[in-house]
Formats: sequence, structure tokens, C-alpha cells
Amino acid sequence: MQTLTDCSGRGADARDGRIGATLGRIRYKLFVMSGKGGVGKSSVAVNVARALADAGSRVGLLDVDLHGPSVARMLGITGALEAGRDAPLAPKRAGGNLSVVSMQSLLDDPDQAVLWRGPMRTTAIRQFLADVDWGELDYLVIDSPPGTGDEHLTVLKTVRDALCLLVTTPQEVSLADVRKTINFLQYANANILGVVENMSGLVCPYCHKEIDLFKKGGGEALARAYGLDFLGAVPLDPATVVAGDLGRPVVSLDEDCPAKTAFAALAQNVAAACRESLEAASSPCP
Repeated sequence: MQTLTDCSGRGADARDGRIGATLGRIRYKLFVMSGKGGVGKSSVAVNVARALADAGSRVGLLDVDLHGPSVARMLGITGALEAGRDAPLAPKRAGGNLSVVSMQSLLDDPDQAVLWRGPMRTTAIRQFLADVDWGELDYLVIDSPPGTGDEHLTVLKTVRDALCLLVTTPQEVSLADVRKTINFLQYANANILGVVENMSGLVCPYCHKEIDLFKKGGGEALARAYGLDFLGAVPLDPATVVAGDLGRPVVSLDEDCPAKTAFAALAQNVAAACRESLEAASSPCP
């Protein structure tokens, strides 16, 4: 495995300065979260990032799921991170306007397990911000692992103006974990941008009728109960699975499909919510 090192040797204070300089050049920081695994956080992060980039925004995508990174695979990215001109590492490019950093790009073997305890995970995330040449961005989308652990605390402590995008599926087993995540974010004084309901119904590819496979509407009801914005629902769609295995976001497919339409609408709603966010409005624009 390749390792990240502090090339300056100036310690934590110098890294804090570099992190501050990096974040100062990024307008909106979106932190995609859920207390539940398997709800499609990475799919939401990848497709929202790609849709925002396709709309002309400068977008970075940071995968902080260090033990189960999937962003690089979903975007068809291979190869290691390389040194840039102004920083030790340059992000990988994933088409126009989209830059990506993932733990996957530091592994010699894509099937290699990452056996890191908390302090190493914290250091890696901070270096992904301090020692990567992100440049000026309109959005930095941060994809998280399940739960509310070290990675989440590190991001929220480091990226103070992060806007959290909560992903859930409609059924109660997922909603219960998302409620815990909301409670965690309230204790952390974090900013919640809104809620997304993924796997919201299934549109039959043959008869085009909608089937509420995992129920429907739970995410919207949760958002309403907590006074949060409901930003959209994305249905289950076989095209999403095929696109992910091909290394292409479903929003980049040539043909239309229910998930592509829903993700495009979700990205528009996310962009509008960012513009209306009071927390984001208090941050300097690059």
C-alpha cells in the first residue's frame, strides 16, 4: 500500500494551515452520510457529483470510506495518485470538471484490506485535505462510511461548514439508524442540508408500473418530523447496477431511465439548497 506522509515536516500546525487554505478555495462542502450501511451513499455521492459537474460546476469527490472505498470503481478510475505541481498529490480526473480522491487509489491490490485504527484514519482524512491539490471548487462532495465513527467526527471537526446530506431507504430499519445520525449531528452542532430517500420504489422495466418494494415515503416523513428539507427520492433501477459495474454513473448513460432522471433532479435540488443555506452563505466564495 502506498502511504500518505507529511512532506513539509512542519507538524500539525502547518497541516492545519494547509487545510484552511484548501477549504477556503471551496464554496460548498457536502458530507454524504447515513447511520445505515447498504443504503446507497456512494451511489448518491457519485451521481450527484457527476451531475453537478455536468452542469458546469467545478466538483471534487473525496471518498473517506477508508475500509470499503467504492467511488473509484463506480467511476472507472484506476491507477495511483500522482504528485502535482503545488501539492504532494494530484486528484484523479473523472471526466470534465470532476476530481476524485479515494483510498482505492493508494492500494497496490484493489482487494487489499485496510487494517487501520482510529488515529491513522484521522491522519489520512486530514492529509486528503491538506496534501491534495484540489484547486478552486464549487463543490467538494465527501462520501462517508456507515455509522457515526472516527471518519465522521474528523470531517465535522475539520470541515466546520460541511452541509450534511442524509441518505436513507424507506423502511423503518434504515430510518431508525438515520434518526440516530440526526441525533449525533445535533450533538456535534453540524449543519444538515436535507434528506434523500434512495431505493424509493421500483419502476418495472417491462410494464413501467411502480412497485413499492421497500415501501415508499419514509424518508420524506422523517424529514418532515425533524423539520428538515426533503431533497428527493431515487427509485431502484437495474440501470444503476449496470452503470456502477461498468464504471459509469447512471447520470452519464446515454439513454434515459428513472434513476437518471431522479438523480438529475436531486442534484438540482442540492444545488438550490446550498445556495439558500445560511451556513454556506457565511463562507467566502472562491
